[in-house]
Amino acid sequence: MGKHAVLSASGAHRWLHCLPSARLELEFANNESGAAAEGTAAHALCEHKLKKALHMRSKRPISDYNTDEMEEHSDAYVEFVMEQLEVAKQSCKDPLILIEQRLDYSCYVPDGFGTGDCIIIGDKKLHIIDMKYGMGIIVNAIENPQMKLYALGALEIYDSLYDIEEVSMTIFQPRRENVSTWTISVKELKDWAENELKPKASMAYEGEGEYLPGEWCTFCRAAVKCRARAEEKLKLAQSEFKLPPLLTYAEIEEVLAKLTDLTKWANEIISYATDAAVNHGKEWHGFKIVEGRSVRKYRDEDAVAEAAKANGYKDIYRQSLITLTEMQKLMGKAKFEEILGGLIHKPPGKPTLVPLSDKRPVMNVSNVINEFNEITEVLEYE
Repeated sequence: MGKHAVLSASGAHRWLHCLPSARLELEFANNESGAAAEGTAAHALCEHKLKKALHMRSKRPISDYNTDEMEEHSDAYVEFVMEQLEVAKQSCKDPLILIEQRLDYSCYVPDGFGTGDCIIIGDKKLHIIDMKYGMGIIVNAIENPQMKLYALGALEIYDSLYDIEEVSMTIFQPRRENVSTWTISVKELKDWAENELKPKASMAYEGEGEYLPGEWCTFCRAAVKCRARAEEKLKLAQSEFKLPPLLTYAEIEEVLAKLTDLTKWANEIISYATDAAVNHGKEWHGFKIVEGRSVRKYRDEDAVAEAAKANGYKDIYRQSLITLTEMQKLMGKAKFEEILGGLIHKPPGKPTLVPLSDKRPVMNVSNVINEFNEITEVLEYE
């Protein structure tokens, strides 16, 4: 295992808000999740393909996570990088491109270092591209602290060689169809580093400052046991929940704004407590581990089929169409649209209440109301 920075670039959004969290996290094991392992595999494949596109030697990585989807998205990443390289060539005869480059930003952050997926350097301009394979949260490049730390690390090495004046940072997130780019001048970036980053990083490294729960808690290893976060969530849980008719609209809005994170936190506590009981023998006063609902399954489908047929039961199979995704892969996008385009229908989704920050367009609820009324009228007159 490689060394991990206490103040990692990937965790900067969190520790720049909640300064002591970086040290608190060290008390917890850094276990890689399935999603993280998949992301690591995707990065390795992207690195290999990009090197091949640049006529560099590379051995294709072997992974259990390799799928047609990963092949498609890694191809898209390479295509995007090569496009940006061509853009750089328009203003620089021989731009430099770096892949999986170690970056040291310890002049601003104690022991700070990270790895940049791809860096393109030309006259007066630096472009950092970061591939995000996750599909949970859409990542924005604007004021992204991880990208700014990478930029500072790259400037430490190459600024004097290329007289860089501005930095562009791109998040390439293919599974969410998200390509986000933000540009900042070197002067503005270094002002931020000196006046905001450096003093906060110094406190965070020493474990100083106040705990501040927020949306940045999502990927914190200490989140499930963090007292500050628990106290914040319990403020809502401890308030007197009355039936909705007794609440004002303003009170309902306050509950709605906090409910998703409160529910998520509660589920994390349940998951942690269950794991402690099952795998570590922890006994929780007033609780016990029971066997949950189970669904019956065939032990061996071939053996079941043979036994059923041997006893005279022939009609034991059913046939159904393959899924839309499988059909499209089978035919190809163009043929799929040509042959089946007119036969595909996408019904409206279930009305869902989400924050205004959600990028999905507002649903026309009047159509939903009309459909509901039509159904009601039919039921009344039947």
